[in-house]
Amino acid sequence: MSSDANPVPLADADLDALVDDWLDWDQVGELLGVTPAKVRTMVKDHELAQAVPRPGTPPSVPALFFDGAEIVKGLPGLLTVMHDNNFTDRECIAWIFTDDDLPGRPIDALRENRGSEVKRRAQSLAF
Repeated sequence: MSSDANPVPLADADLDALVDDWLDWDQVGELLGVTPAKVRTMVKDHELAQAVPRPGTPPSVPALFFDGAEIVKGLPGLLTVMHDNNFTDRECIAWIFTDDDLPGRPIDALRENRGSEVKRRAQSLAF
């Protein structure tokens, strides 16, 4: 049996290797024109996902979650689907930035306005 379907559990993925650019909550707040406290609420409400990319760094959000000063279309809905299926923020980020069989990474599909395809794939993860 092949082990390359998901060799590393999502929770153990090296996010710093998967995600090139991170924004801390202050930077996200500045980008969106909101306070860091509002960013915290957005994370809590699954509009955004955050993680500590490597030890010693603050909680951060992948920069590719933004298109200019807006959250990438479809991301909040995708995060809600994944959280409803008991994924953590860390697991969500790992899956969104892992090259799967979409083709390509789910983040790239979202940024290309192929969100329904990504959401369907995320819904199937629960099974």
